[in-house]
Amino acid sequence: MDEIRLSTEKTMVIASGRAHPELAEEIAKELGTELLPMSAYDFANGEMYVRSAESVRGKDVFLLQSHPAPLNNWLMEQLIMIDSMKRASAKRITVVSPFYPYSRQDKKGRGREPISARLVADLYKASGADRIMSVDLHTAQIQGFFDGPVDHLFAVPPLADHIRAQVADDEVTVVSPDTGRVRVAEQWAERLGGAPLAFVHKTRDVTQPNKAESKQVVGQIEGRTCVLIDDMIDTGGTISGAVKVLKDAGAKDVIIAATHPIFSEPAAERLADSGAREVVVTNTLPIPEEKRFEQLTVLSIAPILATAIREVFTDGSVTSLFDGNA
Repeated sequence: MDEIRLSTEKTMVIASGRAHPELAEEIAKELGTELLPMSAYDFANGEMYVRSAESVRGKDVFLLQSHPAPLNNWLMEQLIMIDSMKRASAKRITVVSPFYPYSRQDKKGRGREPISARLVADLYKASGADRIMSVDLHTAQIQGFFDGPVDHLFAVPPLADHIRAQVADDEVTVVSPDTGRVRVAEQWAERLGGAPLAFVHKTRDVTQPNKAESKQVVGQIEGRTCVLIDDMIDTGGTISGAVKVLKDAGAKDVIIAATHPIFSEPAAERLADSGAREVVVTNTLPIPEEKRFEQLTVLSIAPILATAIREVFTDGSVTSLFDGNA
């Protein structure tokens, strides 16, 4: 029987939405390539139009989009981009969402509540995504919401390495803002040379968004430099309150470390006045100049994302980037 055989190499393209072009450019530079030219604009009534300026037929497309405010706009643009790539016959579409949208709504706390994080996963799948890549999901269970591969990346390595250089001569305690992130705090403690752990007890009114009150700290922190960790900082109220609790309990210094700088008002003002020695975040979300302050340090997440993209494209190991713990 005659056969037709086609011997071709895989081709990767990097496309980006309009939410955070700086991060996309950094990732493309790390990969030694350029972003796929895109045409994107809004109609007068808010509808979005997206079209690739080049063919993506048979290509492996990595579609980058950050989700700062207004989050819904950028999510919709991303869904439209996925649909356009699917209809343009892309071979595989990997959604790269450094900050996963609606990640806080990952379970039902009360009756009749939505699980919006699952809804977002369903929307990605329905629009044509084959794979998802994200950084520091609010909870690990979100990985199970998507019917396909999910690459859960961690920002602990660059954040912890930066802080380790700042506190080399200090007695350090890693502090979780609540009991829910103690497992992540253990990873931090390991990278900081086996530092002891503590956590802040807080209460939250489930009927009020962005309302949590830090009560007291559990653990030995007196006279020590506390590294207060979290996955995201939204309005800054909870994390600023935790700094006060730690200071009142005798902490010598407090350094805040978080992956996603949402920085809704009045976060910048609260953090600047919180008494923290330094606030270290990554650039998974763009931070405008008016929301930057003296104590703020922004580290690039681009090297981790670029390496993970390369490993996925070459069928390598993403887990190996995190000592087998991804």
